[in-house]
Amino acid sequence: MVTGSIAEPIVQKPRTVAALKCDIAAGRTKAAGLAASYFERIDALNPRLNVYLSLTRDRALEQAARIDEIAARGDPLPPLAGIPVGIKDVLVMRGAPATAGSKILEGYHPPYDATVVARLEAAGAVLLGKLNCDEFAMGSSNENSAFGPVRNPHDLERVPGGSSGGSAAAVAANLAVATLGSDTGGSIRQPASFCGVVGVLPTYGRVSRYGLIAFASSLDRVGPFAANVRDAATLLGVIAGHDPNDATSSPAPVPDYAAESDKPVDGLRIGIPAEYFGEGLDPEVRAAIGQGIAALEAAGCKTMPVSLPHTRYAIPAYYLVATAEASANLARFDGVRYGYRSPASETLSAMYRHSRDEGFGAEVKRRILLGTYALSAGYYDAYYLKAQKVRRLLAEEFLRAFADVDAIVTPTAPTPAFKLGEKTGDPLAMYLADIYTVTASLAGICGVTVPCGKTPAGLPIGMQVLARHFNESTAFRVARAVEAVREAS
Repeated sequence: MVTGSIAEPIVQKPRTVAALKCDIAAGRTKAAGLAASYFERIDALNPRLNVYLSLTRDRALEQAARIDEIAARGDPLPPLAGIPVGIKDVLVMRGAPATAGSKILEGYHPPYDATVVARLEAAGAVLLGKLNCDEFAMGSSNENSAFGPVRNPHDLERVPGGSSGGSAAAVAANLAVATLGSDTGGSIRQPASFCGVVGVLPTYGRVSRYGLIAFASSLDRVGPFAANVRDAATLLGVIAGHDPNDATSSPAPVPDYAAESDKPVDGLRIGIPAEYFGEGLDPEVRAAIGQGIAALEAAGCKTMPVSLPHTRYAIPAYYLVATAEASANLARFDGVRYGYRSPASETLSAMYRHSRDEGFGAEVKRRILLGTYALSAGYYDAYYLKAQKVRRLLAEEFLRAFADVDAIVTPTAPTPAFKLGEKTGDPLAMYLADIYTVTASLAGICGVTVPCGKTPAGLPIGMQVLARHFNESTAFRVARAVEAVREAS
C-alpha cells in the first residue's frame, strides 16, 4: 500500500534491461513475478499519476510465463526477455482499447498489433498496457487527454510534458522499465526532459509507423523511453528496421545501438547553435546545459559554434504543416465506421457534425480548423506551401552544419516542467514549449534527450543531442558521455 500526499514525488529508477535479463536467465528472478510486481505498483500509484489508461494483464502474464519456460530450459533468451514495457495509446495493440486519448475512439478495439508492438513482443518484452497521452498526440503537457492529465512523478502539481506524458512518467515512476511514445514535434523529447528520463527521436523512416494512429504523417515517428541511454538504445534496436507495411520505412541496416552507445567520444566535434540559447531560455536550464557541454569537453569532445538562422521560423512552419496534415488525417473519424457516434443525429450531416463536435476536444478542434484554413483555396500557397519551403531551408541548414560537426547539442525545452493549468489558457505559450524540438522534426533528423541536471527545486533538465539522418549511433554516444559524467558525480 502506497501512502503519502499528492505533493510527494514518486520517482524510482528501474533496474536496467541487462541486469533484469541476466537475473531471469540465472533463475534469480521470474518474469511472471516481475510482471506481477509491476502490476501491483501500477495498481497502487496509477490513481495518483493517471499514467495507464488500460492494462493487458492476461497477455502480459502469458508472455512472462513463456519467458520463464525458455529460461528454465536454459535456452538463449531474446533481447528483451521478461522486460515490462508500456505502450502509448496512439499505437494499436490487439486485445486492448486504442483511444489516442480521445472520446471519439470510444469503444474501438483494434484487431491487430502495430509493427513496433509485435517486434517488442517477439523480442520477449512483457506488454503491461496502454499509456495516457494528449488527444491524438496534440499537446505539450498531457492536459489535453479526454481521460484527465498525467502528473509529473517529480512534482505531482506539474505537467509531465506532452504529448507522450504517460510514457515518460511511467519510466520515471518505475511503472515500466521502458515505454514507447510518438514524436511529431517534440512529444518524446520534451516529456523525457520534464520527467528526467532518456527519450529517442529516430530518423524519419527508421521505425515503422504501421499501427500508429496518425497525427501528421510526414512528421510522426515512434521511439522509446528508458531510464538510461543503453536501455533506450536496446529498445530502438528492437523496433527499428524496414517494414513492408510502411512504405516510408527505410531499408537501411540497423546497427547495434547498445554497443555503439558505449564507444568513446574523444575527438567528436560538437556544434553549439546560438539560436537555441537566446531570449526565453530559463537561467537554470542554461546553467545545466552549460554543465553538460563542459562534461563533453572534459570527455575529449571539441565544441564549436554552428549557425541555424531559420530556427526562428520553425514554430510557425511546424504549426502549419502539422495542422494541415492533421486536418486530412482526422477526417476519417466521422462516427460512421467505429468509435463515438452522437445520439443527437437525425440526418447524416448532423451525425457528422455532432459526432465530431462532441468527440473531439478543444485543442484537436483548434488544429483541425487551422489546418483546414491553411489548405483552403486561396490560402494554400500563402501558408502551407510557404511552410514547406521553410522546412526545406531548415533541413538544408542542418545538413550544412553536419558537414562540420558530428552532433549538435541544445536544451530540450526552454523551461523545466511547468505547473498544471499554467499554460492551458494561452495556446501560443504552450506551443512555444516545443521551440527547441520542432526543428529536428521538420528536418527529419534524429536525436536523443538525456538528463543533464536538476533545478534547485529538484526538477529535471534534459539536453538534446541531434545527429544527421540515420546516425542515431553518434547521438547515443554523446548522450551516454553526458550520462556517464552525471553517474560519476
